[in-house]
Amino acid sequence: MMDLTELREKLDHIDEQIVQLYEERMEICSQVADYKIETGKKVLDKTREEEKLRKVRSLAHTEFNAHGVQELFEQIMSMSRKLQYNKLTATGVGGRLPFIGVDRLDMERARVVFQGAQGAYSQMAMIKFFGEDVDCFHVDTFRDAMCAIEEGNADFAVLPIENSTAGIVSEIYDLLVEFENYIVGEQIIKIEHCLLGVPGAGIDQIRTVYSHPQSLMQSARYLNTHENWKQISMQNNAFAARKVIEDMDLSQAAIASEQAAKIYGLDILERGVNQSTSNSTRFIIVTNQKIFLKKAAKVSLCLEVSHESGSLYRILSHFIYNNLNMCKIESRPIEERNWEYRFFIDFEGNLADGAVKNALRGLREEARSMKILGNY
Repeated sequence: MMDLTELREKLDHIDEQIVQLYEERMEICSQVADYKIETGKKVLDKTREEEKLRKVRSLAHTEFNAHGVQELFEQIMSMSRKLQYNKLTATGVGGRLPFIGVDRLDMERARVVFQGAQGAYSQMAMIKFFGEDVDCFHVDTFRDAMCAIEEGNADFAVLPIENSTAGIVSEIYDLLVEFENYIVGEQIIKIEHCLLGVPGAGIDQIRTVYSHPQSLMQSARYLNTHENWKQISMQNNAFAARKVIEDMDLSQAAIASEQAAKIYGLDILERGVNQSTSNSTRFIIVTNQKIFLKKAAKVSLCLEVSHESGSLYRILSHFIYNNLNMCKIESRPIEERNWEYRFFIDFEGNLADGAVKNALRGLREEARSMKILGNY
């Protein structure tokens, strides 16, 4: 029996041969890319790849090796495609992305819509992003806000997409897929919920609390110390504050912002009722124009992949190959397709960057569908 040193020397020799053959193969793949650039053929030829995988599997002598060979050649062919995408991007084949880079957003003449009522956190995010003098109006639902910019009644909409403790606002993700509207900015607002009551009310008189479901969840620890309080969900915190002042019932309270208390003339019965002191909500700024700031540093997109083993892994490899840092991935079920999901991905980069263009080309060709949601 050979000792370990001799075995490793044999492996080293085989590995040198593998590297040499790999480089020879990639040189030929480069020539294939030149041919496809000249003829306009697509990089991914799924039928050819499937035939190739069946053939190399048949060359192996055990089922274990057949599985390993298939996995190895899937990676080799993946690297071949990435080389070809890189050459296509470098030569400018395939045209430009349908987004226009701008130096700044036209905020001075903009009309902005937010969901909720006066005093909503969305309004606070809007003011922080656009300034106190912003020309704005509010609507009842997120869909109404998306319709307002799609129809041209507003230039921008401010929508909550994620809370640091409660997670994503799933409806916003679904609306970004449905509407041809795009993210051009974001604003993070620190959340401090207050318990608000009508003037003269005391905490011992409260029997019913109104707020948005997420705000009730974020304040669960505090609310659980008052087991006799009935909790009722509202569409928006500001709506809850408005209901309390309209009803003028000493037994009713709302969980909302300090700003809502000022606007509706409510007393703050308790500050900071949400359990997390670092609670923040991320709001997105959306428009119906395909634009992005030239200094933008984050790309959001959604995509669907084939419902088969390894499909998501192969898609995510485009971020690794192009050295792009993925910040976030979320999934949402696809309507009328049970147990299939649409993926939402945020990653660092700008649509003008070569690495981003290269990754997007690969994603567009290999995903079942892909939509760029914005660069901001």
